[in-house]
Amino acid sequence: MRKDIPLPKVENIAVAVIKEKENSGEEVWNVYLLNLKTEAIEGVLVSSTGYGEINGERRETSVLRHFLDVVPAKSFAKIEPIVEEVFGMTNQYWVSFYINKVMYDKKYIFLAESITADNMITIPLLNKKGVMIK
Repeated sequence: MRKDIPLPKVENIAVAVIKEKENSGEEVWNVYLLNLKTEAIEGVLVSSTGYGEINGERRETSVLRHFLDVVPAKSFAKIEPIVEEVFGMTNQYWVSFYINKVMYDKKYIFLAESITADNMITIPLLNKKGVMIK
């Protein structure tokens, strides 16, 4: 039965963590959803959570859910701010959306200690340095 359910492949959708300066001059980290497709995605739901060990103790963050409605083609949307204290944990973003009434979903997982300067690239559409999973 499960083999009869089509699982459409998610392509050209990315999640990026970017260090930015606020108007106050303070540096903050933000998480963005990037739609690199030539068509809009609709009904976008993002579920985020962090988990892992910090100082030998098992830790888990709250699950946060964000609804983005529509993300136009070749654009991006801010999902949430993220604090450096959770970079030592695995941070997971489960993204679900619709294209032409077909539902797509994919998990984007930033492994513990993967959000570092060594892993930064120039993020498309935003033209800022950050860590991206596509």
